[in-house]
Amino acid sequence: MRSRAALFAAGLLLLPGLPGRAESSPGTPETGPVLRPRPFAITGADRAHWAFVPVRAPATPAGVHPVDHLVAARWAAAGLRPNPPATPREQVRRAHLDLWGLPPTPEVVAEFERNPTDEAWTRLVDRLLASPHYGERWGRHWLDLVRYAESNGYERDGPKPHAWRYRDYVRDSLDADKPYDRFVREQIAGDELAEAALASQPTLGPDGREALIATGFHRLHVWDDEPDDTAAAEYDDLDDVIQTTGTAFLGLTIGCARCHDHKFDPLSQADYYSMLAFFRNLDAYGRQHTGGGGRGTGRITRPLASDAEWTAWRTRQDLRLAALRERVARAPDAESKRKAEAGLKQAEAEDPPFGYALAATETGREPRPTRILLRGDVRSPGAEVSPAFPAIFGLRPPTPPDRPAGASSTGRRRQLADWIADPSNPLTARVIANRVWLHHFGAGLVPTPDDFGLTGLPPTHRELLDHLAAELVARGWHLKALHRHVMTSRAYRMSSRAPVPAPSGVRRTARQTGDLAGDTAAPVAGRPILRRLDAEAIRDSILAVSGRLNPARGGPSVFPTLPAEVHTTQDSAGKGWQDSPPSEQDRRSVYLVVKRALRVPLLECFDGANGTAPTGQRPRTTVAPQALMLLNDPWMAGQADAFAARVAREAGPDTDRRIDRAFALALQRAPETAERRAARNLLRDQGATAVREGAAGGDARHRALASLCRGLLNLNEFLSSE
Repeated sequence: MRSRAALFAAGLLLLPGLPGRAESSPGTPETGPVLRPRPFAITGADRAHWAFVPVRAPATPAGVHPVDHLVAARWAAAGLRPNPPATPREQVRRAHLDLWGLPPTPEVVAEFERNPTDEAWTRLVDRLLASPHYGERWGRHWLDLVRYAESNGYERDGPKPHAWRYRDYVRDSLDADKPYDRFVREQIAGDELAEAALASQPTLGPDGREALIATGFHRLHVWDDEPDDTAAAEYDDLDDVIQTTGTAFLGLTIGCARCHDHKFDPLSQADYYSMLAFFRNLDAYGRQHTGGGGRGTGRITRPLASDAEWTAWRTRQDLRLAALRERVARAPDAESKRKAEAGLKQAEAEDPPFGYALAATETGREPRPTRILLRGDVRSPGAEVSPAFPAIFGLRPPTPPDRPAGASSTGRRRQLADWIADPSNPLTARVIANRVWLHHFGAGLVPTPDDFGLTGLPPTHRELLDHLAAELVARGWHLKALHRHVMTSRAYRMSSRAPVPAPSGVRRTARQTGDLAGDTAAPVAGRPILRRLDAEAIRDSILAVSGRLNPARGGPSVFPTLPAEVHTTQDSAGKGWQDSPPSEQDRRSVYLVVKRALRVPLLECFDGANGTAPTGQRPRTTVAPQALMLLNDPWMAGQADAFAARVAREAGPDTDRRIDRAFALALQRAPETAERRAARNLLRDQGATAVREGAAGGDARHRALASLCRGLLNLNEFLSSE
């Protein structure tokens, strides 16, 4: 029998929780990261680290899906037979939950079960990718990475104005299949892209508006409005931006080099501050000041218009307000004055027709100096540095951009964005390809998706990772093409059950999660992992099955009704938290307000992102409050009632038809014999209990059916990924 170490070296085991290793060559034992010697120097081993060398797409034979060829080679090397395909129902549920975060309808499953061909599967995948639900689902994954929230955190947790526009930008960009390299450039330097476009046109077009909104990326960090030291707080904000940039786009822990050279990765403190120099001219979120009291914000919002459009509107508005003030002054009586004052107040509160966005602004075209801060202390500046890329990549520092006299920014962030989005960058395509694989298979080919450095784990299948990265670039950076490439493979459609050993292969356990050696639950690279849905998919699936899901998209966020005891944790009731209308509260979870100090209990209970730090892979805990919430929460009771009403409406009064319809809506299958018997008994017993408690016949039947529906919504099968 092969040892765990041998299986890991073969690329078949993912070992979460173990420390990374500096080298990733096959057969090397797991030793953990090695502390770097001093003084800082880049070694040959650093340059040979798998993540820092160029992407090399492996050759694959014609006529075979490249993913399947590469996966099969690893399975054969470990003496394992490929799993059989998942059932048609499992495949359809998996695809819907992966791409939409919603279960399929029973009719969609039945249609594919009647004709489970490759052509039908491809049509199904294409339909899912074309739906707006795709952007809502995969947009949430990206929002995790950029620590999206609509409030600042800390004690007062004040609002971030217009932050919802960034959320809608992400969703719309993914729906439109915007090339990923453009998506990267817009978030890092969208304002500079918009400014360049305005050089040839007088108004800000749709692309320019999107680019400005995208720079909300730089404003999403936590912000302390009353720090001990405002100068240090400004660098804390910049550090948050650098850390998020490094994690989201590059999979590097750049922030570890703020106070000293990175202890493990070939990233020096000079590298850190050279990266900071790209962002140094960003107008600070908060103004520096001395003395007590809170500090105000800087220029954190921008009109979604050109300077010419803004000036024209402002001129018209000033003339209008002057006329209204004149009307107030000349009002002949009290009633006329009251009406004139009301009109003036309304006009003063009006926003321009093009709106505002939370967005980046620079302090001007002349860059502010950037110095290395000794020990990260703002009071101990050291040598001045210029913008440069980390030395490990062997690139020359960019030359200062040639900026026109009227430019409002340095142009430096565009240089950074161009480097990150360059096809020759060895990290960018690998990182996003790994994230796509992670969300489809439940584990990344790099098990540490936010750390491709020496403290992370090496890829379990480097050739497959490089194939996916190269495929993404070759297909014009279109993520939907990569989804389609992955999902049309046999590997994606494979059963998630435990692999079958070859006759002389590895001893297996019977656990569905699949142990490779009896003492680990580590999954096999190349097959999907059965896993619990994430928080938003759980809530959205419940709404879909109950029939109450509101499909409205976009706009300002929704404020759900929360129990009074939840509001007392922040004294927030009525203070910026005004419950939205009930129908609005039934919208998808991505549209719920994200307040750092007051999270929606259901989403928090099921490990929703905390909005404080970039999160490429959420934890999945199993704790008692999850079961208690699904059983006892008032919101769940309301959804079970709606589900029961839907079943009764669609199935009629017959008990067996109701049971069949409830199972079909929740699980997309018919109940088994024992399940049908148990469901009949539950309906009988719960109905009798309701009658004893004084319920009339129709109400008693409804309460019994609601109990069955709530039970179905609590099943592991309903809450799982297929």
